[in-house]
Amino acid sequence: MTKRTWLGRAIGIVGMGALALGITACGPGGDGDGSAGGGAGGDDELVTVGFVAVGPEGAWREANEQNIQDTFSEDAGFELKFAPAANLDQASQIQAFSSFIDEGVDVILLSATAGAGWESSLQRAQEAEIPVILIDRGIEPDNTDLYVTRIAPDNLEVSSSVAEWALEEFPDGANYFVLEGPAGVSVVNERNEGWDAVMSEHPEFEKIGAQTANWSREEGRSVFETVLRANNNDIDLLFAQNDEMGLGAAQAVEEAGLVPGEDVKIATIDGTRAALEALADGQLTFVAEYNPMFGETALETVNTVLDGGTVDPYIIVPSETFDSPEAAEEALPDRQF
Repeated sequence: MTKRTWLGRAIGIVGMGALALGITACGPGGDGDGSAGGGAGGDDELVTVGFVAVGPEGAWREANEQNIQDTFSEDAGFELKFAPAANLDQASQIQAFSSFIDEGVDVILLSATAGAGWESSLQRAQEAEIPVILIDRGIEPDNTDLYVTRIAPDNLEVSSSVAEWALEEFPDGANYFVLEGPAGVSVVNERNEGWDAVMSEHPEFEKIGAQTANWSREEGRSVFETVLRANNNDIDLLFAQNDEMGLGAAQAVEEAGLVPGEDVKIATIDGTRAALEALADGQLTFVAEYNPMFGETALETVNTVLDGGTVDPYIIVPSETFDSPEAAEEALPDRQF
C-alpha cells in the first residue's frame, strides 16, 4: 500500500461548531469542500487504520467506539483494525499499538486507558512515519510533538459548567462530594481541574471528600452509600464525573431513605440516554454532555492528515448541558447513546 504524506500541524486550539474550523484540507484528495470523501483519496486500496481502544467501560465508551467503527467502513475507503484493551489493561494496549506499527498501518487512533507511559510507543510510531490521533483521552506528559491531534470534548469546559451550575443552584454554598474516575486517566485530572478552578474561588462550598468509583454504577452506589453513612446523610451535592457513577449514587440516596434531587442534588457528566431519563424523572439534577459521536470528525481528520493537510493539535467536539427534566425530555427522542 502506498501511504500518503503526513505533514505538520497548525498551532492553536480550536473550539469548533463545525469541523472546518479545525481542519484545513490540501494535497491530493483534499478539495477544501469539507466533504469526508473516500478514505483512499482516489486510490483503489483501502487505508488501514489501527484503533487502540479502551473496550467495555459503559454506555459512553460503547457509543464512541461503535461510532468510530461504523464510520471507518470499507465503503468510506478504510480497513479498520479494532483492538480493545484486555480488562482495561494498558500493557495490552501498548502491545496492540506496537503490532500496528509492525504491520505498517497508515494511521493509528489511540484511546489510552492510562495517560502516562506512551512516550516510547509514540516515538516509535513517529520514526515509522505513522501519524497518531488521540481519541478522547490525552497523554501525560502532553508532548504534542508525538501525536498529530487530539479529538475530544473539552473536559475543562464541561466540568466547569457543572461547577457554574452548582453556584447557581446553591447561592449560599453547600457541602459536596466528588465521585471520580480511575486514577491516572487524563479526563479525570481534567475534570477535577475544571471543577476545582471554579470552586476554589468559593469558600462557601465545602468539599467533604473525593473517591474513585471507576466509572461503575455499582461502585458509585457502594462508595456513596458509605459516604452518606459516614456523614449522617448530610451531603447537599454530589458531583459524579460520569453518568454511571451518578446513577449508582442515586440508588444509594434512595436506599438511605432520602430523595434524589431534593435531599441530595446529583450532577453528572456524559449525557447518556440513561442519565437523561433519570434527569427527566428527577433522579439526577444536572447532566453535562460529553459528546461521543465524533466518528465523522475523526474520519475527516485522518483524510486531511494523510493528504498532507494541517490540523489543530486539539479539535474540540461541541457538547451541551441539561439542567431540567424538560430539557432532558426534549433531548431524549434524538439521543443516540
